Amino acid sequence: MYQVVNVDDEKYPSLLKQIKDAPKNIYYKGNFKEDIFSNCLAVVGSRKISSYGKWVTQKFVTELVSLGITIVSGFMYGVDATAHFAAVKAKGKTIAVMPCGIDLIHPSILGHLYQDILNSNGLIISEYEGKFKPCLWTYPRRNRIIAGLCQAVLVVEAQERSGSLITARYAKKYNRKTFCIPGQINSVNSKGIINLIKEGSTIVGEVSDILDFYQIKYSSIASSKMFDSDNLIIKNLMLEPMDFDTLCEKTGLRNEQLGSELTMLLLSDKIIEQEGKYYTN
Repeated sequence: MYQVVNVDDEKYPSLLKQIKDAPKNIYYKGNFKEDIFSNCLAVVGSRKISSYGKWVTQKFVTELVSLGITIVSGFMYGVDATAHFAAVKAKGKTIAVMPCGIDLIHPSILGHLYQDILNSNGLIISEYEGKFKPCLWTYPRRNRIIAGLCQAVLVVEAQERSGSLITARYAKKYNRKTFCIPGQINSVNSKGIINLIKEGSTIVGEVSDILDFYQIKYSSIASSKMFDSDNLIIKNLMLEPMDFDTLCEKTGLRNEQLGSELTMLLLSDKIIEQEGKYYTN
């Protein structure tokens, strides 16, 4: 069951309210609390994501959510879905902005992700109620909401006419920061990125480039602690396979930190997950 918040309500997101064409109503499901709207970063990009784009998105999102960044994206396959999934997997916060009615799961193939976001204390929003079907014009309209909710936008991969470039342009219109991940210059997924760089977007080489903008510290000490925590996780799993809650109890790590580090261990093939339990690989 969805709920609705009006632009005149106190709980309406303050950053979104600042844009001239803010939606009058936001229909939503899930965690509509003030803390989910602080430190929001839009992560957008190509629907035809490459293996490099997938790796970059997972790596950046996993580390960013562990430090309190909320990931906002447009719930499409490709970079959007990868960003939402990585945030959920790392027990972080994510907001999906739909191009359709709040009761319609689009694309339907991502139905499992839709439920995963809600089950992990995330948020799904739309300016359309019920099962309003997406149209060509609703996608760019959705992109203005993505940009409006966030202090910054990160574009991972983008072809020359990618919809993610619309989000980046809205961000510039709203005086929000735009970041982009560099790629191979001969890749079609880099054409839009190259144009963004020419237009003044900031190139990102590591997570700390983004955290500096949010004034969140990411020191070598933190990296060292993460390495120590990885060893702690593996040592416990060498004793016996464990589920998330048991690992949390045994290691003493916070949910967000444990989720982030488990994701990185899974990506590096140091552990595997089967039927809710983690095993050393």
